[in-house]
Amino acid sequence: MSQENELKQLRDQIDGVDSELLALIQKRISLAQAVGKVKEAYSQQDAVIYRPEREAQVVRRMVAESEGAMNAHQINTLYREIMSICRGAEARLRVAVLGPEGTFTEMAALQQFGSSVDISLQARIDQIFSAVETGETHYGVVPVENSTEGVISETADLLANTSLNIAGEIYLPIHHALLSKLGNAKEIKVIYSHAQSLSQCRLWLQENIPDVQIKSVASNAEAAKMARDCEQCAAIAGEHAAEQYGLNVLSSHIEDHKHNTTRFLVLSQEQIAASGKDKTSLLMGCKNEPGSLFKLLAPFQAHEISLLKIESRPSKVKRWEYLFFVDIEGHHHDAAIAPALAEVADAADYFRVLGAYPRAD
Repeated sequence: MSQENELKQLRDQIDGVDSELLALIQKRISLAQAVGKVKEAYSQQDAVIYRPEREAQVVRRMVAESEGAMNAHQINTLYREIMSICRGAEARLRVAVLGPEGTFTEMAALQQFGSSVDISLQARIDQIFSAVETGETHYGVVPVENSTEGVISETADLLANTSLNIAGEIYLPIHHALLSKLGNAKEIKVIYSHAQSLSQCRLWLQENIPDVQIKSVASNAEAAKMARDCEQCAAIAGEHAAEQYGLNVLSSHIEDHKHNTTRFLVLSQEQIAASGKDKTSLLMGCKNEPGSLFKLLAPFQAHEISLLKIESRPSKVKRWEYLFFVDIEGHHHDAAIAPALAEVADAADYFRVLGAYPRAD
């Protein structure tokens, strides 16, 4: 058999598989629409379309069943997009993110929800909260902490004063690039970027272009827009912003730490059911007296509950009083966790569950 005939046979088989895939995806869409009709028939209110716990279970099952060449990340990406298409066939979700176009927050939202959603660009993080609180959007995505720079203070303070629930988390690897209309970094006079990104590239800037003026702006995408409109300016942003705003990539991967990752939260008006592998976020306050913090944390040890994070923030009510953001392993409705949280609530001066949601890998 000639090479040409052998390739034709293989390509014919690929065509056949593609036809089968298309038919199966269309069947999945029809089944998703049928599920939506059943939910509407048994509910007095609009049925919830996005079920993060269900989608997490689907992805985990597909990863566990995989025996082929696809890795977990590829399976996650594929099924998130398939589920996004199925959701979009029922109704398109509106998701608020930090704008303008091309921010890492928008990338995180598309990673979580897929492309079959309507993105609502907001100028500030507090406007994302407001968009979800008022029902302008169904969900919002906000950055909450970075692996090298720590918590994002604005998001933490807003979480302490919102009625919204955390419905999910997203981990996005962050790689920064130096972008400009110029072809040579030596001609740059001003660099724009978000304060967090500037901090994440501090050492690179000191070593490579120490004499330029640094200006902090609301987002990296905003920085790219400003660099586009300025002759001797540059931006620190993701490489995806270069094509979007017509800029040259002068240097890639300029972040100081190669494992630089930002964690994002999904905001919702709904509470999320357990998925089987969850995380619960809590907000707690204790009295300013000896042993009060120990009393808050002791029930977790007694009930053998894993604390994943504890972060203190000023209460902004009284001087030197603090609130504690705590992440624990498990769902707050789990039989093993609910009694412990009841004990913590009794010992706390202030206690609130911010949300329980599928834990991101």
